[in-house]
Amino acid sequence: MAPPMSASAFLAALKAEGLTVVEVGNWREHHRNAKGPWGPVHGVMIHHTVTKGTQRTVDICRHGYAALPGPLCHGVIAKDGTVYLVGYGRANHAGSGDDDVLRAVIGEKALPVDDEANTDGNRHFYGFECENLGDGEDPWPAVQLEAIERAAAAVCRHHGWNERSVIGHLEWQPGKVDPRGFTMTSMRSRVAKRLGTKPSTGGSGGTYTVRTGDTLWAIARAHGTTVPALVDLNGLRAPDRLAVGQKLKLPASSTTTYTVARGDTLWSIAASRLGDGARWREIATLNGVRDADAITPGQKLTLPKK
Repeated sequence: MAPPMSASAFLAALKAEGLTVVEVGNWREHHRNAKGPWGPVHGVMIHHTVTKGTQRTVDICRHGYAALPGPLCHGVIAKDGTVYLVGYGRANHAGSGDDDVLRAVIGEKALPVDDEANTDGNRHFYGFECENLGDGEDPWPAVQLEAIERAAAAVCRHHGWNERSVIGHLEWQPGKVDPRGFTMTSMRSRVAKRLGTKPSTGGSGGTYTVRTGDTLWAIARAHGTTVPALVDLNGLRAPDRLAVGQKLKLPASSTTTYTVARGDTLWSIAASRLGDGARWREIATLNGVRDADAITPGQKLTLPKK
């Protein structure tokens, strides 16, 4: 049993697993909690949407239908692997399912056949809707399958669950067929393998989608990197002119931490730790230091990648 993580922790967990995440509207406050409690949570449920087109899919999952109001999940996983957060809290995604299945998920045991619909699943599962027609012919791009794996692993890693906490809708509610086009056994194997390693984004730290009011400096500081690093990585010719919706690559393992010693200056730290004293400005920018002479012994500074 576990209380649901906060919306901020959920977002952070997804990003830490290397996912590209888009926050849609007031997703943090968009839920069905008035219809019943959310939590304790026990697992992650995977669905397909029976829709085509990312924008249409996101809109439907956010708003729902007259007979089934949204949100219809917490995150929509698009064909390109982007995760769109559309709601947080109780969501209309799981419906009623088998209490024997829930007990197996809680115990992280092999799942029994779902032959009853006697338990509220919306209360107990995180839900990801995945963009696919669900006809057995619509392909599942490798990048989308990897995103499903990462999203499920992110939640499991936060709660300390193993791969048996990840199930498909078809394993929960009799008559459901989703997700169709890959097996949950194969997906659980992928999640298990990922959980056996530390979070990794490979050669890149993922991407960030520019929002209204963003500046390159603010983005760099929020992600533990520097403006020059972002400029170089993205080939930005006009770093002061970012476009809303623009995707920026983020560097992996961008920073280290240094504790200021007596006699240190930003220039000496840059020279000794980065090999170039002129990079003291990057340290100042990364740490919001406006007076280069104001650092004090014991102060912890974030250093950019060497």
